[in-house]
Amino acid sequence: MVTTQKAVVLLSGGLDSSTVLFRAKALGYACYALSFDYGQRHRRELEAAIAIATSAGVVEHQILPLNLRLWGGSALTDLSIDLPRDRDLATMSQEIPVTYVPARNTIFLSVALAYAEALEARSVHIGVNALDYSGYPDCRPDYIAAMQEVYRLGTKQGREGQPIEIVTPLIDLHKTDIIRLGHGYGVPWEKTWSCYSDGQQACGRCDACRLRLAAFAELGLVDPLPYAVHPPL
Repeated sequence: MVTTQKAVVLLSGGLDSSTVLFRAKALGYACYALSFDYGQRHRRELEAAIAIATSAGVVEHQILPLNLRLWGGSALTDLSIDLPRDRDLATMSQEIPVTYVPARNTIFLSVALAYAEALEARSVHIGVNALDYSGYPDCRPDYIAAMQEVYRLGTKQGREGQPIEIVTPLIDLHKTDIIRLGHGYGVPWEKTWSCYSDGQQACGRCDACRLRLAAFAELGLVDPLPYAVHPPL
């Protein structure tokens, strides 16, 4: 399928959202990237989002300030909560982690909906995947289905029978599958950022780093990001 429709793409600067953006570009969408400066401790991802948006050649890249540190509730928005480190991969999916940001995807998808409707775009693209991060309630298919109903009921376009579609091309994919997909679309992995820490080197120890490193290793590929440590996985 090749299209010339407008699309809003939620872009964190990470591996998943970057793959979604490059996929949308390859399909011919006129891409409007949307990122959030929400008080995240890993502000390095905003630099990555800018670099990825530039590489993809988006029509527009909006970075919306949204201070979720006001109430915290997550290790990503409250510096007094320690990041999980050195966890084995099996443990990560057994509980909702402290890196879950309360209602983050609901907030992001709501803002993306307003942006898309103002642009008269027909779709919002998001890089959620339920298999690798089964601990996150707002990355699951039933959640996306519920938000799609909000899109249908809560907008002029939806009430007129043309609801904006939430596109989730990664929702059934493992991290290795996502890397394969992104590689095919030419995602510049060296410009992405997955780490929950905010340094010039990725920490190599947080959940995001360990999942990423494990996926690259499983594929026999070298992750081009610089890491402070390369722990055994």
